[in-house]
Amino acid sequence: MRRLDGRAGQGGVAWVLVGGRLAASPLLDALPRPDVVVAADGGARHAALVNVRVDVWVGDFDSSAGVQVDAPREVHPAAKDETDAELAVRVARERGAAELVLLGAFGGRFDHTLALALLALRLTEREGLRVTLTSGDEWGWPLTPASPLSLGVPTGATLSVLAVSDLLGLSLGGVRWPLTDAAIPLGSGWTVSNEAPGGPVTASLRGGHALLTVLPVLPD
Repeated sequence: MRRLDGRAGQGGVAWVLVGGRLAASPLLDALPRPDVVVAADGGARHAALVNVRVDVWVGDFDSSAGVQVDAPREVHPAAKDETDAELAVRVARERGAAELVLLGAFGGRFDHTLALALLALRLTEREGLRVTLTSGDEWGWPLTPASPLSLGVPTGATLSVLAVSDLLGLSLGGVRWPLTDAAIPLGSGWTVSNEAPGGPVTASLRGGHALLTVLPVLPD
């Protein structure tokens, strides 16, 4: 699945391997290849699935028992103020990444999943980074007024816009139920479970913060 938002691709692409679920999917093959790969603790187990070499392995290493990765380690105490995923993102940014792909972003602990999604929103809104969240069979992108989206979404995919705040001026095109300049309250189910007939999907906001998620239909 390709992101086509038209913004300049300055800076490198970092893959950050985090501790949630990662399923094999042909959609992973369409991702931009990484300039740097950073693993967050147990997320290092995903390296074999996506056939990448880990450049830095970061964390307190409390969830990586049995994981074998030949990479330099940056070890942190368990009692710390950042999650392992945050630490890995910081390392990726220090290495010049302007685009982050967070692999293993869904399907783990709910608190970590939600924290990661909110971190992605903050990085997009405040620092202008391009961020993709994926578990291979589930995808997400931050949507803010300064970061409209245009996505090539597979036919039959389920698409949702999750209102993390009240939304102003939401416009959504290329879907079964389009919207134009809609006001969506925080947490509304109105924009959950839309359908993509195939082709480009566009989304933009005038105010607020959202996460656009896609559940593609994958081959058996």
